[in-house]
Amino acid sequence: MNKRKELFNFVVIKTKYMYPTDLVMPMKAELTDKGFEDLTTPAQVEEALKQSGTTLLVINSVCGCAAGAARPGVVYSLTGDKKPDHLTTVFAGFDTEAVAEARKHLAPFPPSSPCVALFKDGELVHMLERHHIEGNPAGAIAANLQAAFDEYC
Repeated sequence: MNKRKELFNFVVIKTKYMYPTDLVMPMKAELTDKGFEDLTTPAQVEEALKQSGTTLLVINSVCGCAAGAARPGVVYSLTGDKKPDHLTTVFAGFDTEAVAEARKHLAPFPPSSPCVALFKDGELVHMLERHHIEGNPAGAIAANLQAAFDEYC
């Protein structure tokens, strides 16, 4: 019986996340090292998105467009004069419950990762979906976000 329980626990632990921790952590660090708050629970997401002022939310991902355009573009967007008051991120396929909570606040947009959303006083005011990110260089992502920051921040 103990062997069976050990095997069950091993399978549950191994399948908790869609992606291995060793793969995800450096990708998370690309944003958290730049001041983004890593939201890992639904409660953290709820609290972050209802803050006053502007909040940037990045739904991070392991895909190539996240690595080549989304993360670098988001970081570059913060070099302008206007910036959001709060920087937050969740990771698709890893922070599953937090991502599900974040996506509730992104309606009417369908689930997409990566994606970037700007909230003002808890209201969604700007959205970059995956199809806006794929095939675009980081500079284009940054320019799009800087225009949104100029308008809302």
